[in-house]
Amino acid sequence: MTEQPAVTCGIDWSERHHDVALVDANGRLVAKRRISDDVDGFTVLVAMLADAGDGEADPIPVAIETPRGLLVAALRATGRPVYAINPMAVARYRERWTVARSKSDHTDAVVLANILRTDAHTHRPLPADSELAQAIAVLARAHQDATWRRTKAVQELRAHLREYYPGFLKAFAAAGVTNLASADARAVLAIAPTPAAGARLNTARISAALRRGGRRRNIDQTTTDLRNALRQPQLRQPALVEAAMGTQTLALLDALQAACAGVDRLGTAIAETFPKHPDYAVITSFPGLGDVTGARVLAEIGDDRRRFADARAIKAYAGSAPVTRASGRSHVVTHRRIKNDRLAATGYAWAFMAMTNNPSARAHYRHRKTLGDRHAAALRHLFNRMLGQLYHCLQTDQSYDDNRAFPAAISTAA
Repeated sequence: MTEQPAVTCGIDWSERHHDVALVDANGRLVAKRRISDDVDGFTVLVAMLADAGDGEADPIPVAIETPRGLLVAALRATGRPVYAINPMAVARYRERWTVARSKSDHTDAVVLANILRTDAHTHRPLPADSELAQAIAVLARAHQDATWRRTKAVQELRAHLREYYPGFLKAFAAAGVTNLASADARAVLAIAPTPAAGARLNTARISAALRRGGRRRNIDQTTTDLRNALRQPQLRQPALVEAAMGTQTLALLDALQAACAGVDRLGTAIAETFPKHPDYAVITSFPGLGDVTGARVLAEIGDDRRRFADARAIKAYAGSAPVTRASGRSHVVTHRRIKNDRLAATGYAWAFMAMTNNPSARAHYRHRKTLGDRHAAALRHLFNRMLGQLYHCLQTDQSYDDNRAFPAAISTAA
């Protein structure tokens, strides 16, 4: 059982200043102070901890409501355990100390310190990830955010084009889906934002636009197909309205161009940084995990091997393991809604790519479908299984083995 710390520290964080409270094992307030959000404030904080008995052998644990920021980074650099407590949990703990619903920054700092004093064993300190893993996490999360922004920009632009320029969407429809984020579509739309401008385009301007977009092959045939498609008759808005909507299209296109550039720049940075990590070979040995998806997985699970007690813990964290709600005669098993959303989104893409490209994973997916699972549930079950295998491989430092991962599927196929 974890020994109760002699002194605990709570910090109520804000952008301008921080309230610090230190309490002893009996809940008595040892020290309190408001510090500034700069080097001087951190120096005062370190002095307060030292006066309360802080040292290398027995550092004082710190509770704070955020897992990021300069203050948290500086505290973690000192080697002391830092606990990021969910603000909703802090609000529930606050009700234990007051029934009047009063609130102050100092009170919240005391509540945070008392959370560690009484329930430190139920909370987890921030993982001791390596500096390289933290850097990869920054890039992977930024790339994921940029991808989501690009998707939003594409959907907004597509909805706008449907109002006055459906011929353009049809011209770039491949397999029934229009990819407005493609370099070809963005290059042509920049010179033809209206149906009138599209109908006037000649082969020379279209070819030049495609080359500016980066196309190097099959330019002549693509140019001919686009010219014929843009000259097809279509319903039109009034001339002035069409011109105004074209101006709006160029503004939406600028946002899409910026989003695409951000995705490309961050993707390049990931491809340069992720291979330097020691876990790169193990993670990318799994089907469906490449540089981008593998970096996203590492960003969320980290490289601290002590972060998760077992495979069940990491599955619950990712939301792939089901959750049971039992009370009296009621017994319901559903999928988890409280989870790491970034890891869950990456897991869906991981399972889909594995199911598409790996025969064993595809056999497992089809087996779950025959048992009655819908598409999302079958993919989630596949993700759950492969995430457990990834945990085992990282703990034992071995690469993915298809024969050991899906022995039943392989024997059935044989």
